[in-house]
Amino acid sequence: MKKIIEKIENKNILKKIPKFRSGDTINVQSWILEGEKKRIQNFEGIVIYIRNRGFRSSFCVRKISNGEGIEKVFKKYSPIIKNIEIKKYGKVKKSKLYYIRKLHGKSYKIKERKIKKKIK
Repeated sequence: MKKIIEKIENKNILKKIPKFRSGDTINVQSWILEGEKKRIQNFEGIVIYIRNRGFRSSFCVRKISNGEGIEKVFKKYSPIIKNIEIKKYGKVKKSKLYYIRKLHGKSYKIKERKIKKKIK
């Protein structure tokens, strides 16, 4: 039974999602329904954690808006997500950044990780 479920889930994983890690700053474009209207809303923030569970994978993004911390959990393969764009690569040592919830001001910043670009 487990193998049948895995086959069905693997067929539904069609989206190409960029590889990102905890500490990266990303911009998630998601569809929002307001009555009968449908529009795209951007949510830009730091990835706090990633939960890898195959088709049921999710990630949490945190941003600060008007002095309030806002966290939003997105399903990785949800049809609601239109696009994920990586803004900055963060350099962190932990995979779950729950300690960021207590930080304010300059201490909230995360050092940037340098990426080696492949030359073709």
